[in-house]
Amino acid sequence: MTKFRHTTITAVVIANMVGTGVFTSLGFQLLDIRSGFVLLLLWAVGGLAALCGAMTYAELGAALPRSGGEYNFLTHIYHPAAGFVSGWVSATIGFAAPTALAAITFAAYATSILPGEPSVWLHKALACVLVVILSVIHASTHRNSGGLQVIFTVLKVVVIVTFCLAALVAVDVPQPVRFLPASGDGALVTSGVFAVSLIYVSYAYTGWNAATYLSSELDNPQRTLPGILIVGTSLVMILYLALNFVFLKVGSMDAMSGQIEIGFIAASAAFGEVGGRFAGLVLALLLISTVSAMTLAGPRVLQVIGEDFHPLRFLSHTNRDGVPSTAIFLQSLLALLFILTSGFESILVFAGFTLALNSFVTVLGVFVLRWRQPDLPRPYRTFAYPLPPLIYLALTGWTLTFVLINKPVEGLFGLGIIAAGLVFYLVSSEGPT
Repeated sequence: MTKFRHTTITAVVIANMVGTGVFTSLGFQLLDIRSGFVLLLLWAVGGLAALCGAMTYAELGAALPRSGGEYNFLTHIYHPAAGFVSGWVSATIGFAAPTALAAITFAAYATSILPGEPSVWLHKALACVLVVILSVIHASTHRNSGGLQVIFTVLKVVVIVTFCLAALVAVDVPQPVRFLPASGDGALVTSGVFAVSLIYVSYAYTGWNAATYLSSELDNPQRTLPGILIVGTSLVMILYLALNFVFLKVGSMDAMSGQIEIGFIAASAAFGEVGGRFAGLVLALLLISTVSAMTLAGPRVLQVIGEDFHPLRFLSHTNRDGVPSTAIFLQSLLALLFILTSGFESILVFAGFTLALNSFVTVLGVFVLRWRQPDLPRPYRTFAYPLPPLIYLALTGWTLTFVLINKPVEGLFGLGIIAAGLVFYLVSSEGPT
C-alpha cells in the first residue's frame, strides 16, 4: 500500500493546528482580558501544554504504532470501551466539528471582500461547498491527498510570516499595548477567566496529535513519529505567539472584541480597507488547508473502528488506493450538519472541552501503560519524564474544572456526547472482532 511521507504528516500536524482557533479566539478572549502580557501568556501556556502533550503522545505512538490516535491508545491501555468512546468523540466532535468551524471561518473571511453584510446562508453555502470539494479530493488517491496538503501548508506558513512582517511595517500608529507584566496581571492569571480563556487557546492548538491518526500509513513510525509531533507543535507555537502579537499591536481591542474575523480587522487597521479585504481573502485561502487536513486525518479513526467492530465494518472500506473513502464521506456529512444547524461559539467551547478531556485521559495513560507493561518496547521515551505529562495534566485539568463551573451547558453537553458513545458501545450487538 502507498505510504505518506513524513513531510506530509508534518504538514497535517501544522495545518490541523493553524486554522480556526488562532484566527478567531482572540476576539472572545478580549471580552474579559485586556492585558497584552496576559493574552500572550495564554498562548505561551497553551503552547507549553500542547508541547508536553505531544512529547507524551510521541512515546505512546512509538510504542503502539497504529492509525487511530486516542482510539488505538485507549483500547490498549484501558479497555475497548474506552477506545470506542474516544473514537466516537473523534468522529462526532474531534474532526467533524472543527472541520465545520474552519469552513465557517473560511466563509466569513472570504465574504469580507464583499460590500455590505453577506447573508448567513451565503456563509453556510460557501462552507458546505468547500467541505464537499475537499472530501472528493481526499477520497481519491494518496498522491492527490498528500500533495495537496503539503502545498497548502507551506503556503500557509509563508503567508502568515509575510503578513506579520508587513503589518508591523505598514501600520501608521501601533496600538498602545503593554506586553510586560503590570499591576493586577497576577490575579488575572490565577482567575477563572484565564482558565476559561485557555479553553479557546487549547482548541486552537488542537491537532498537535494529528500524526498519530495516520501512523499505519507512515514509513517507520517508531522512528519518525516523535520528531514529527514535536517539530510541528513547536513551529506552531512560534507562529501563534507572532500572530497574536501582531493582532494586538495593529488592531484595536475594542474593534476585535467579540468578533470572529480578527485577522481581517487587524489587516484593515494596518493596510487600509482595500488592503484589509485582500488580506481577508488570503487568510480565507489559508483556512482551506485546515479543512483539508481534518478531512485527511479524521476518517482514519472511523476506519480503525470499522476494522475492530464488526457491526461498523462498513467504515473500514477502502478504495483501490487504500484510502478510507466511506469514512471520509461520513465525517464530511457530519461536518455539513454542524455547519447547517449550530452556532460558532457554542461549537468551539464544547468541542474544546470534550477534546481536552479526551487527551487528558490519553496522557494519563502513559503512566498506566508504564505500570502495566513495563517491558513493552518503547523506541521513544518522553523527555524529562514524568514532568511533561504532569504539566499537561495539571494545566488541562485546571481548565476543564473552570469550564464546567463557568460554562456548564457546553461542558455538560460534551459529557453527554461521551455518555452517548458509551451507551452505543454497550448496546452494540457485537464487541470488537
